[in-house]
Amino acid sequence: QVRLVESGGGLVQPGGSLRLSCAVTGGSPRTYTVAWFRQAPGKEREYVSAIRRFGGGTYYADSVKGRFTISRDNAKNTVTLQMNMLTPEDTAVYYCAAGEGVILSSTADDRAYAYWGQGTQVTVSS
Repeated sequence: QVRLVESGGGLVQPGGSLRLSCAVTGGSPRTYTVAWFRQAPGKEREYVSAIRRFGGGTYYADSVKGRFTISRDNAKNTVTLQMNMLTPEDTAVYYCAAGEGVILSSTADDRAYAYWGQGTQVTVSS
């Protein structure tokens, strides 16, 4: 049974940085496409970033491109989302998700991911 646990959320001022981690147990993140999604109050869940399995590349939503970086540490079974130049619009609960056999065209589709973490709150405010 694959289990995902997010950590690293918190309160940060605009322009600041946070580093989110997703610990993967019961499986290796190397064999899954792992993605980050977020959901702000009153809004639908939206795709943020993904790292495809077996070194298949990294992908970002336009809203975070150039500010966020996703990476994978196979030795630690973690996937990290480094978030820089944060704005209040980045405030949301951030979820880590993993899926097997996620086709490229479905990378940003939350229905493609079978496993989800419980989420971690990120608040950007002065």
